[in-house]
Amino acid sequence: MNQSQTQDLPPPQSLTVDRVSDLSDDELHALCEAADAAILDGGGFGWVRPPRRATLEQYFRGLVLVPERELFVGRMDGTIYGAAQLVRPPRHNEAQAFCATLMHNFVAPYARGHGLARLIVARIEERARALGFKVLNLNVRASQTAAISLYEAAGFTRWGTHPAYARIEGQTVAGHFYFKMLQPD
Repeated sequence: MNQSQTQDLPPPQSLTVDRVSDLSDDELHALCEAADAAILDGGGFGWVRPPRRATLEQYFRGLVLVPERELFVGRMDGTIYGAAQLVRPPRHNEAQAFCATLMHNFVAPYARGHGLARLIVARIEERARALGFKVLNLNVRASQTAAISLYEAAGFTRWGTHPAYARIEGQTVAGHFYFKMLQPD
């Protein structure tokens, strides 16, 4: 991230992260704007190019209805600029019922550098602990160096690398897999 990206917004007065189960039209608009910007910047949680707005809106409206997923939104001064998901294992997966997954974490590039991504990760960890999970897993493209630094600084341990994790602009990109122990076994 360069200096000009963090200067697009004034320093925030407040940072908050909330778990949401419903989104107003204004919140949905802000979330989609932030997602579009993150996708264009290469942090597209699976998307390489922004989908049509209707597709993105449908994705987020549907997401809050999935029982195993919780959506957390990061706000600066009340406006949504990022999000992530806490994903619980399916109920029939007894063997992995002790671990959850942090997925689709992003902050719009023009809102980075204020600690919002770090706060989103911390809130998801808190929620996972409160739900009794012992382990939090995540994966990330090897090209997302800022995200890798964030996760490693937050205490996540890289346990493996998949050399053919994703295809971006015709190129195969590696991906890293991480875990963090939330509670002693």
